Amino acid sequence: MSPKHVIFKKVSKDKSVTVYMGRRDFVDHCDFVDPVGELIKPDVLLYVMLSCTFRYGRQDMDVLGVAFRRDLFLQTRQVYPELQDKEKLTHTKIQKKLLRKLGDNAYPFFFEFPDNLPCSVTLQPGPHDVGKKCAVEFEVKAFCGENQDEKIEKQSSVRLSIRKIQFSPEVSDVVPVAETTFEFLMSEKPLKVILSLTKETFYHGEPVSVGVDIDNSSSRNIKDISVSVEQVTNVVLYSNDKYVKSVAREEIEDSVPAGTQLRTVCTLFPILAYNKDRRGLALDGQLKHEDTNLASSSIVRQDVLKEVLGILVSYKVVVRMMACGFPLSHSETDDMVFEEFKRAYLKGVVYGDDDESPTEEGNNSAEDNLLIERLKV
Repeated sequence: MSPKHVIFKKVSKDKSVTVYMGRRDFVDHCDFVDPVGELIKPDVLLYVMLSCTFRYGRQDMDVLGVAFRRDLFLQTRQVYPELQDKEKLTHTKIQKKLLRKLGDNAYPFFFEFPDNLPCSVTLQPGPHDVGKKCAVEFEVKAFCGENQDEKIEKQSSVRLSIRKIQFSPEVSDVVPVAETTFEFLMSEKPLKVILSLTKETFYHGEPVSVGVDIDNSSSRNIKDISVSVEQVTNVVLYSNDKYVKSVAREEIEDSVPAGTQLRTVCTLFPILAYNKDRRGLALDGQLKHEDTNLASSSIVRQDVLKEVLGILVSYKVVVRMMACGFPLSHSETDDMVFEEFKRAYLKGVVYGDDDESPTEEGNNSAEDNLLIERLKV
């Protein structure tokens, strides 16, 4: 028996519009994005709108009626009356099944995502934050009206949130490796560090294995070594703001004394369950109160990268360590230097030809006279 396909259905309050959708998640496959489209059963003139909105402030931050949000994409199409013969349209498998089941009063609609739209991303609020979250959101809206520009009545409209999610094919032959060399002052040889991953693409919930190779040829001792996975979030709107947060971290207890090596593998778990209370982390977009996960890495074509607004996410692995210095003190030596002592080096003393008997020069002060008297004794 084949599994049942879930159809999402939503009806307007006045029951003039009914929207049917076979799914609410639409995948960005890097080279193409799943199109949006299913069926509508209208009773009057009907339009459908696909929108992408970037909300960069909470609802309670709206000032003087100006909301902290920006529409990144809006497209509206007339569905009924039809502008094109229904039979000539290309229908998906779900649309064909729904047309057979719902009859002639059902009308398909179809949208394509442009290349310069980000995926659905939400910034995780703090424990005490209320209202709508900062997020990139997608929505399908069906409404009735005399034309597409008139005010939309809530009673005769249907709004259905959808998500644009990122998918990346796994490339098995690419093994990321990063190598760097540190040179220290007063050390003849450098410190060499190599980081490596087992593969380039990791999926949600999958552990990340990191190989750490430290060749310490320097004169410093290396300690306090840690490896972490960091989430880099770029919020692109009026400016390009970058936020970096660690989502997984492991400390290496071993130290690397001068002239030794260390090779180890760390296993990190960058999952949301360990970061539930971290305010500002980027998450995949949510539908109502469903569980989600850390935001997927944004994969954008280079030719449209400068046009993309919203929230872009990437991840990096970072190793940190401390190089211990050396003690600085006076050195002990067996070398001896002989220096002839002369009383002329003392203040206020003048010697004659024999350099033995001091004489007073001019009117010496009381302190100078006292010093001379002491020297005579």
